[in-house]
Amino acid sequence: MAAGNDGANTPEDDDPFGYLYEDGQAAGARPPQGGGYGYPGPAPAQPGVPRTSYNQVRTVGERQYGHHQQQQAYVPPQQQAPYGQPQAQYAAPETYGAQPQTRPIPPQRGGGSGRGPNTRGLLIGAVAVVAVVVVGIAAALITNSGKENDKDSQAGGGTPSTAPTQVSETPSTEPSTEKTPEELPKQDAATLTLGGSATTEKTVPGAEGVDGAYVSGFNAPGASVTWKANMPTAGKYRLTVRYAIPAVDANATLTVNGKPNSLPIGLKNFIHSSDPNLEKNWQTTWAPVDLQKGDNEIKISCEAGNQCNVLLDWLEVTPGQ
Repeated sequence: MAAGNDGANTPEDDDPFGYLYEDGQAAGARPPQGGGYGYPGPAPAQPGVPRTSYNQVRTVGERQYGHHQQQQAYVPPQQQAPYGQPQAQYAAPETYGAQPQTRPIPPQRGGGSGRGPNTRGLLIGAVAVVAVVVVGIAAALITNSGKENDKDSQAGGGTPSTAPTQVSETPSTEPSTEKTPEELPKQDAATLTLGGSATTEKTVPGAEGVDGAYVSGFNAPGASVTWKANMPTAGKYRLTVRYAIPAVDANATLTVNGKPNSLPIGLKNFIHSSDPNLEKNWQTTWAPVDLQKGDNEIKISCEAGNQCNVLLDWLEVTPGQ
């Protein structure tokens, strides 16, 4: 047998069961492509011509049918989707020829190079949380306090009480620091010690003494009135005198504790009256005096050189300037 020529027929045509297909051939069945099983095959090989067989031996799994199919990775049964649902692809992307996708990690902010986490931000957040908690607790306490007050007011009849709180006070045994006005002496002229021609009368209306009494007869030298005035404290005061004149200026001598006063007591016509009627000329005058604490002797007298035609109503010590 020459090389390259295996004979008239291929081994595939040497089928011991070929007779079984003779009935189909007799019935006009369509012969398979390439012949075989009772059908004529391709022309026999010629000497010197390489054989071109339609059925070449191939490695198991190498034959492709139709188009190239993507090989899928094996999926265990316990990971397969239930029947009727699409099968998930569990193979890695690189199994199908795709490049694996990676996501870049963004750089951390605030940490800085070579530093740890931002502890300052964490600390500020913690402080803010604590502040919110404290404010919430304070608000709750205030609300509860208001509710308690409402309950108390409702327990008293449904309306809040507006009565002021009663404060118990005990009398103080300490002396008051407030200075009360000192009571200064005042005396009717008719009750003083009279001297010389001085006497008491009630005939001229307008006098303010008891029963309208006053001192008259004071127009002669030696006439006098003496007053024992008791003073609470020593100091400078005014001696005020109420008198009446016949619209003519008068004067008298003033003595305090046995000494002539620095200024005489002026009994002038301060109201500028032109009517000599004594009833219409009652008025007051004053003179500065230095008095001691306790009793003081104040004397008004008509001495030589004085014009003493006056009526004396009362004498009073008033605060000095």
